[in-house]
Amino acid sequence: MKPARYSIFSLLRNAFGYHRHWSRAWRSPEPEDRYDAVIIGGGGHGLATAYYLASLHGITRVAVVEKGWLGGGNTGRNTTIVRSNYLLDANAHFYEHSLKLWEGLSSELNYNVMFSQRAVLNLTHNDAQVDAAHRRGNAMRLNGIDARWLSKDEVQAMVPLLDCSPCARFPVNGGLMQPRGGTARHDAVAWGFARAASAHGVDIIQNCEVVGIRTQSGSVLGVETTKGFIAAPKVGIAVAGHTSQVAAMAGIRLPIESHVLQAMVTEPVKPVLDTVVTSGATHVYISQTDKGEILIGGDLDFYNSYARRGNLPALEQVVQGAITHFPFLGRLRMMRTWGGVMDMTMDGSPIIGKLPIEGLYLNGGWCYGGFKATPGSGWCFAWTIANDEPHPLNAPFTLERFHRGTVLDEKGVGASPWLH
Repeated sequence: MKPARYSIFSLLRNAFGYHRHWSRAWRSPEPEDRYDAVIIGGGGHGLATAYYLASLHGITRVAVVEKGWLGGGNTGRNTTIVRSNYLLDANAHFYEHSLKLWEGLSSELNYNVMFSQRAVLNLTHNDAQVDAAHRRGNAMRLNGIDARWLSKDEVQAMVPLLDCSPCARFPVNGGLMQPRGGTARHDAVAWGFARAASAHGVDIIQNCEVVGIRTQSGSVLGVETTKGFIAAPKVGIAVAGHTSQVAAMAGIRLPIESHVLQAMVTEPVKPVLDTVVTSGATHVYISQTDKGEILIGGDLDFYNSYARRGNLPALEQVVQGAITHFPFLGRLRMMRTWGGVMDMTMDGSPIIGKLPIEGLYLNGGWCYGGFKATPGSGWCFAWTIANDEPHPLNAPFTLERFHRGTVLDEKGVGASPWLH
């Protein structure tokens, strides 16, 4: 990887050359007949897995197979929040590991992923929510994670445009803040991992859809694609939103349902919000992008769907909640809306581990938490594939937990809709 100073000279040279001579950031080869590992899915999780397989485990004969373009799925259709403010030990340890990777990711990849630790503030509106927030904050501190309780006055001082008046529909009586939380640029994350993985020898194959998974005698042989069969003794599935469909190609039924999660942005305005604000009562989360747009995330449509588009009734509910907290939003125009397809597990926590077929591995079921897990997910998934066993960080997230009854139900933070 070239030092950063050469990148600056390259930027200036290409700027004066009207961007006609940019070199490709990653290679786009035709697939070979055989690899040591194939990763299905060219989003953040799949690319991160390939990168860590190559950089940490020395497995460089890896192909990332993507049916469309890199980051065109949920990686490019989320609200970019990064945090590790979880209650349960397994979730706290995993997401804190991921957050620590985020903090050094731009330097490691030599690519600016625009990670901004602007803090994440979870509002409380009644005494029960205050008790729950204090419990979670204390659990976070016991796990070495930063957490700070803010009084109503401190919340108002931190977020002046938030309606903290006594007559508010959802009166604010405080909030739990994680100062190290924040946001990152979703497409930059995908591009950074893609470039770094390619530099380590990983083949990134776009517009190549997997249409089948070939197995024999309980072991995986490779994948059938629109560009032919690719043999590999190890295949990892990282296809957020379509996990059940891909696993079904190998005859595996998963405890997952797919739902659409709504999000939207307003027209850009001057800087008015320098943190991420969330409310569990209205299930709304709000931040401001670097372009000035107010980014608003909402709730699920609550019916099974693979449609990646906005749904008016759900959008109206999201907007009502957002305006309830920030009345000034009622004066802004909505620029665009979209939906992201969420794989919802039965307990709201992901599945990262081996599947019943030898050599087949799963990274899915992320519910609301996929983007913030990107580096940690790729790190743990790569370990699992390379060593054919889970790392202690992802050992609790195996598929077998549903059979054993050791579920990880993080209430109010990511559980599936029928558990709310």
